[in-house]
Amino acid sequence: MVEVTVTPQSSVADRPVQIRVRGLSPSQLVTLRAWLKDEQGECFQSRAFFRADGAGEVDPGLHAALGGSYSGVWPMGLLWFLQPDTLFRRLVKRDVAGSPFRVRLEVWDGLSLGTDPREQPLASCEAERWYMGPGVQRVPIREGRVRGALFLPP
Repeated sequence: MVEVTVTPQSSVADRPVQIRVRGLSPSQLVTLRAWLKDEQGECFQSRAFFRADGAGEVDPGLHAALGGSYSGVWPMGLLWFLQPDTLFRRLVKRDVAGSPFRVRLEVWDGLSLGTDPREQPLASCEAERWYMGPGVQRVPIREGRVRGALFLPP
């Protein structure tokens, strides 16, 4: 049975996570796809093609992506290379305290460039990426024409 995991499953956005796929056939060619919807409902996605190692595992921190949104060894590449489906959109998080971005990770058999709604991924999981850590206080700043926010650690 194929399994994809993100460790830790819930983390602050500036912290690294480890993505691993297990249960593949040795040397199996797969596509890892990451996607999320922003606060306006816009879809951002990335994908990378990998060949499983002899144990049937893929670890983007150890194995080089063969192509897709990036190539080479990038442990966080699936999250760093998210691109909008609509041109000229930017991934912006406005509600930093109230909710995380929920990133869906999927493993597809072979080289997958599109997502056919009739097909199912081999495995999938969800990761939460928070923009404010637990106990952090957000203080709005308004002084003259200056606008901003001060984030105070617990």
